[in-house]
Amino acid sequence: MTANAPASATIAHMVYFTLKEPSSGAQQKLMDDCRRYLKEIPGIAFFAVGPRVADLERSVNVRDFHIGLHVVFNSRKAHDDYQVDSRHQQFIAENKETWQQVRIFDCVIA
Repeated sequence: MTANAPASATIAHMVYFTLKEPSSGAQQKLMDDCRRYLKEIPGIAFFAVGPRVADLERSVNVRDFHIGLHVVFNSRKAHDDYQVDSRHQQFIAENKETWQQVRIFDCVIA
């Protein structure tokens, strides 16, 4: 089933970053910047960021990323406002050159 999210829908926004240079320092900087710029944007019900678990190596595990960002929004409007928030835009501007790939998965959750 595929559906458009109504304005009142709770949205899970999962972002997976693959870094061009995945040193521990580069990973820590990205996580710190996620917290500094994104965590306090209004409308967030849940916020977490962290590195991939290195020793989970089952055949079903996706392992081609370094940092996962998990944000749950109170509503579709909160998600949409987050996307254009100046803090989100600043985060992207300051970090995008370090990204090899970014994948985003957005879901309606109950």
